[in-house]
Amino acid sequence: MKENKDYSYFSISFGLVLLDKELPYDLYINSSTHASREKFVKIFKKENILNSEDLHTFKDKYYQLYVREDERELYLKSLGVVEGAADVEKAAVIKDSAIQYLESLFDEGHEFSNEVLDEAIQGCRDSVESMVDVIQDYSILEVQNLIADLSFHDFYTYDHSINVAMYSISILKALKPDAGRFELLMAGMGGLLHDLGKVKIDTRIINNPGKLSEDDFQVIKKHPEYGRELLNEHQCSHDEINFDLIKRVIGEHHENFNGTGYPNRLKGKEISVLARITAIADFYDAITTKRSYHEVLPTADAIEVMARSVGRKIDPKIFEIFRKNVNVVLEGKSHIELPDDFDPCQPKNILPLQKSAPKIQRSDFLDKEEQGFGKVKKKAS
Repeated sequence: MKENKDYSYFSISFGLVLLDKELPYDLYINSSTHASREKFVKIFKKENILNSEDLHTFKDKYYQLYVREDERELYLKSLGVVEGAADVEKAAVIKDSAIQYLESLFDEGHEFSNEVLDEAIQGCRDSVESMVDVIQDYSILEVQNLIADLSFHDFYTYDHSINVAMYSISILKALKPDAGRFELLMAGMGGLLHDLGKVKIDTRIINNPGKLSEDDFQVIKKHPEYGRELLNEHQCSHDEINFDLIKRVIGEHHENFNGTGYPNRLKGKEISVLARITAIADFYDAITTKRSYHEVLPTADAIEVMARSVGRKIDPKIFEIFRKNVNVVLEGKSHIELPDDFDPCQPKNILPLQKSAPKIQRSDFLDKEEQGFGKVKKKAS
């Protein structure tokens, strides 16, 4: 039976279909051989159990399987329990979905509205929830290896935001091994949406991989406030998301630990813990993830470079836990650092490394007060 033309569909891999459990979504095929005359036909009804023989029969008969777009959330949630599929395959699907939601925010072809933001945030939440299912037990290096195996988009902000979300989840897990699912979800959401304010900035500036002019850099520095304003102006209806936490990550991820950051020159514990986690994830991804336009630092060198920003840009205690999770011993041999005005959110043709004095700061693990940050409310006050 032909479906309503108003519906849209997305293709899925045969290897990522849930087997031997009630299928939470309907399966479709495109029975038309002409792209301009798509005709989607349901071949398997949700709430029935699909087995491997059924799937093998479908694979022999049909070129591609589809799921209706309004059931994408159900499909994403099922990925965590699909057996036999590689995590990189699951992560690729999750990333593609996250990119779709981010694209809807940055699309200059339509007016930004409460409905657009609301739908995008719900989609981002679904993507991050699936991300937590896949990587919650990953170390930071395992996340890095997973990211390296994923393809990248030509819009730096999309890839970078998704990577920061994954790193933020793994850093929080290293910081607090007993972190609950909701806490991990908020860490991932903060990372995914940390650059939300860039929707109000010209893409010419956002995508500039060269040295920004002083005027353009002043514009870029407004994005934390822009992002926070967007969430304040457009009231979203998601009781399961703590928007107070997300707004703090968006507004504070460029605040430096020593009070020299922007927009409000907050310092130390004045900066929320999730924002301090995001800042480290932001920094690490910017200097270790391979892009087409610049080489990156090996892990050990990246940790050395970050160590020279400890106490200035980044939190010493969180960084020490981060470093131990990466399992790199600081030896202080690499006399290079990045300038204090280095912005991880911007693509770079060449990392602006410079010589430095061989000074490295260290610290102990988080104290009890810091470990208690995970006691969050599910509703913004």
